[in-house]
Amino acid sequence: MKKMLFILNPISGQKRAARHLADIVALYNRAGFEVITYVTGEQGDATRMAEEKCNEVDLIVCCGGDGTYNETISGLQRAGSKVPVGYIPAGSTNDLATSLALSGNVMQAARDVLEGEPVAYDIGKFQDRYFSYVASFGAFTAVSYNTPQYIKNALGHTAYLLSGIQELSQIRTEHIRMVLDEERIVEDDFLFGAICNATSVGGVLTLDPNQVDMSDGLLEVLLVRSPKNLTELGECIQAVQSQNYGNCAMITFLSARKMEIYTNPDMVWTLDGEREDGHSHIHVENQHLAVNLMRRVR
Repeated sequence: MKKMLFILNPISGQKRAARHLADIVALYNRAGFEVITYVTGEQGDATRMAEEKCNEVDLIVCCGGDGTYNETISGLQRAGSKVPVGYIPAGSTNDLATSLALSGNVMQAARDVLEGEPVAYDIGKFQDRYFSYVASFGAFTAVSYNTPQYIKNALGHTAYLLSGIQELSQIRTEHIRMVLDEERIVEDDFLFGAICNATSVGGVLTLDPNQVDMSDGLLEVLLVRSPKNLTELGECIQAVQSQNYGNCAMITFLSARKMEIYTNPDMVWTLDGEREDGHSHIHVENQHLAVNLMRRVR
């Protein structure tokens, strides 16, 4: 009999995934899996379990938000394992699921894992940590880890937007020097920055899917300067809404395999919605085809 490790974050989103636990396990049992079920209790649990059990199972399925998925693949990276992973998105925003067009229905997503096939995707490495879809700084990056879980559960994605509005008065620019692929240099004061491998960032920013290939060995870099007046602000908003970044002087959009970043060590980052302390020198690199995600090919 095949073995599966099923990791559940019981408080993600509106706790809806926890209500389906028995049905999900029964579904996988009927499909011929012996299911080892682990319910997380604190940060880092999913990473630890994935690292410990990956060599004992044929498939790992995680159910929760993007943070739960991040922890799961981080455990696999630490173990050097490429065991296939299934993802049942049940968080507040689910950027990765949006980028991959995964079902938002818990039971349908569970079935899609069984009916899918492993597809290899890139991830990013930030110092000694990993991110599945984004490492960001500046405006709104503190929203996801500063918003209490009970508020996320009550308001869902609205919580991010409300917290973001409150943060506007505290926004400041950060001076960044970025060396991309050892040849291109970008240096300026930026309001926001995202290094990503996805088309949806924070549930607010959407990148053009024609410019983002999640398996091409590259990470996309989006840097936004602070508008000096209402005209520039309007141009910036228009560029973001139209996904046409090339004609906006406030926005730099490019791709790279790796980058060296020099900045204020007190500047906080967020990796897949989780806090990361600042560093004066940061190395970020694409991990090409590092994760095999079970996807139903439509």
